[in-house]
Amino acid sequence: MNIGDVSSRSGLPAKTIRYYEDIGLIRPHRSANGYRCFEEKDLHKLAFLGRARALGFTIEDCRTLLALYEDDSRASADVKQLALEHLSKIEAKIADLQAMRDTLRELVTSCAGDNRPDCPILKDLSGAE
Repeated sequence: MNIGDVSSRSGLPAKTIRYYEDIGLIRPHRSANGYRCFEEKDLHKLAFLGRARALGFTIEDCRTLLALYEDDSRASADVKQLALEHLSKIEAKIADLQAMRDTLRELVTSCAGDNRPDCPILKDLSGAE
């Protein structure tokens, strides 16, 4: 398969595929004229990477996950630990976003939104007491 084929089948842009090759996540064969030649295993890796990235794993996490996937002697505990660490980061981000939402909701509720210049939102953003 050429890069266009693998791009459409994996759902990843060709630019992303080239980037994954540049950083060593995939290593497609090259034909005599220098074109990339992808095999089914490359397509599978790209789908794997696309799914992992969609779940928010970093490139380095993806590198580790791929290595674990390809290691038949891996311990599933290693995979689970990586996933638990990532889940913990996601949960912390969600908590931060919920706190931001609650604060902003309170500020919006406290603002009259009329023609007067007094605005609790601006007051809070400025740090004024």
